[in-house]
Amino acid sequence: MIFMRSSQIDNIRQARKGSVKFINKEKNLFYPTLKKRVDKFFAVQERSRFGNTQLFLKTLALLLLYIFPFIILLAWTLGWIVSMILWGLMGMGLAGLGMSVMHDANHGAYSSSPVINWCMSHVLNLLGGSTINWKLQHNILHHTYTNITHMDDDISAKPGLRLSPHTPYHYTQRYQWWHAFILYGLTTLYWVTAKDFIQWMKYRRDKVNTSSLIQYRWMLVQLIVGKLLYFTIFMVVPTVIFSIPFIKVVSGFVLMHFLGGLIMTVIFQLAHSLEGTTHPLPDTAGIIENDWAIHQMNTTMNFSPDNTFLSWYVGGLNFQVEHHLFPKISHVHYPSIAPIVEATAAEFNIPYLQHKSFLSALRAHITFLKKLGRLPNIDEAIG
Repeated sequence: MIFMRSSQIDNIRQARKGSVKFINKEKNLFYPTLKKRVDKFFAVQERSRFGNTQLFLKTLALLLLYIFPFIILLAWTLGWIVSMILWGLMGMGLAGLGMSVMHDANHGAYSSSPVINWCMSHVLNLLGGSTINWKLQHNILHHTYTNITHMDDDISAKPGLRLSPHTPYHYTQRYQWWHAFILYGLTTLYWVTAKDFIQWMKYRRDKVNTSSLIQYRWMLVQLIVGKLLYFTIFMVVPTVIFSIPFIKVVSGFVLMHFLGGLIMTVIFQLAHSLEGTTHPLPDTAGIIENDWAIHQMNTTMNFSPDNTFLSWYVGGLNFQVEHHLFPKISHVHYPSIAPIVEATAAEFNIPYLQHKSFLSALRAHITFLKKLGRLPNIDEAIG
C-alpha cells in the first residue's frame, strides 16, 4: 500500500532530474545570519575551516587500525580466534576511515589543498568503494534533498527495510526494528560487490551522473579495475601467496565488513531516521516551501554532543546539524560552532534537534523503525 497518489510519486521522481526547488517565501534570515556568525568565529579565532593536526593524527591512527592487523595476519600463522579479532579491528578501522577521513575529504573539508582532498577522498577506494558514486549519492542527493522520498537515496525503499513513511509498505518490514541491524551489517558488503555497478547505471538513467559518454565509460573501467585490485589484495593474496585457508579469509573478510557496515550505518541512521525528524514532500510543482537551511534543521538530529571519544571516532557525525549546514567545514570544528548554531536557531524559533546520549538516539531510531513497520498509517508513522 502506498501513501501517495501516483501523480505525487511522478512529481518526486521528476525532482531527481533537478526540478525540486526550495522556496523561502518568508525570506527568513536564519541562514545568512548564522553564516555571518560562523564566519566571524573563524576570523576572530584565526582558525582554518579545514582539518588540523588532530585530524592528520587521527587519519594515521585509523589507517594503522585498518592496515596493521592485515599485515599481522599475513606475517604470522594465527589461530581462528586471534585472526577474527584482527579482522574485527580492521572493521573498526574501516568504519572510522569512512566516517572521519574520506567523508571530510569528499566534501572538500579535509584540507585547503585540492590535491590532498583528492588523495584522502580515495581512502574510500581502499575500503572497496567508489568516490564518484559516493559523491553523487551523498553530496548531491542526500545533502540537497535530505529525507525527501525518492530523492534522498539514504531513505529509499530496500528489501525488508522501510525508512520513510512515503515508501510502499511490505509485510517483511513489520519486524524491521530488529532485523534492520542485520541488514545494516551487510551494507558495505553490498557496496563493494554490487552497489557501485548498480549506481553506475541508475544515476545515468536518472540523469544524476551527467558526465560525458567517455567519462561515463571510463568510470566503469575504474570500477572494474578498482574492485579487482581490492579483492586481489584481501582475498587472493592471503590465500594464494600466504597459504591462509580460504574459509578463514572469507570469514574474516565478512566479519570486517559486517562490523564496519553496522557501525557506519547505525551512526548515519541516528542523524535522520528517528523520531523527531520530518519527511516533507514537494507540492505538485516540485516546490518545497521552506528555506533549505531550515529544511536541514527539521530533518537532521545531533546526538551525544558531550561524548568526546565518540565525536572523535565517528568524525563528528554526531553533530549532523552542523555538518549539513556547513559540509565544507571539517568535523573537528563542529563542537566549537555548535553553540552558535543552537543559539541562532533559538533566536529564530527554529528547532535544534538533539539527543543527549547515544542510547536515547538509538531508542528513537528503533521506535521509528517499529512505527514504519506497522500496518500503513502515515499519521501514526510520522508521529
